[in-house]
Amino acid sequence: MEQNALGKKIFILYPQSVIKDELLDILIMAGFESYVLYDHKRALKLLTKFPDSIMFINIDEKLEEKEWEAYVRGIQGNPATKDCKLGILSYNTDKKLMEKYLMDILVPCGYIQLKLGIKESTKIMLGALEANEARGKRKYIRALCADDGNATVNVKSPSGFYFGTILDISAAGIAARFDKFDNLPPNSLIREMQLKLRGGLVLTDAVLMGKRNDNVFIFLFDVTRMNPDHKLTIHRFIKNTLQHYIDNLKI
Repeated sequence: MEQNALGKKIFILYPQSVIKDELLDILIMAGFESYVLYDHKRALKLLTKFPDSIMFINIDEKLEEKEWEAYVRGIQGNPATKDCKLGILSYNTDKKLMEKYLMDILVPCGYIQLKLGIKESTKIMLGALEANEARGKRKYIRALCADDGNATVNVKSPSGFYFGTILDISAAGIAARFDKFDNLPPNSLIREMQLKLRGGLVLTDAVLMGKRNDNVFIFLFDVTRMNPDHKLTIHRFIKNTLQHYIDNLKI
């Protein structure tokens, strides 16, 4: 698929605890592929690898303000990273500092004053992401988990119980591999499908959509009837799976 269809990776560098604990969940649930980073040097390598990404930088941490200014200007002036979109996160309400980043350095994703509170900060960040088409044309984030070993599914059908390995998952459904599965037609309703996601348990009704190949089956969740806690379990599994991927990416 084209990159603009897949959406953009969103990095948050040195996030404040409120962002890591609350806002990241909201971003993932809203369909934005989001990650946290704790190494500004590695972040530069990631921006080079993913030059269409977006990064919000917490300038209250790690470096002095002048160093952060040089860091931001360096990203915007480097041909390898100049297409990345940057935003600033800070509790600092100094008007001159804000104007420098917005009017002089021209960061496209704004200067978010965290003293406004998590609700208002989230609203501003979501607005910036929407304006920069960060979600792309997709509706849901898909996490690959074939190598996870901790993402499995149990299905009860008229002929018995079947155990499978989840290959990928989104808020909408899963693709799973079964060594053996019932010969059910497409659009068959599966009651109380059980997902085990790295210790989290989800029960949901689902519809069998068909096969990807002989032993890989596609299911869509009945999200309208899913327990909200189970929805959150799925989103957090997706968040953790994506984060594991970026943390272990060799660059």
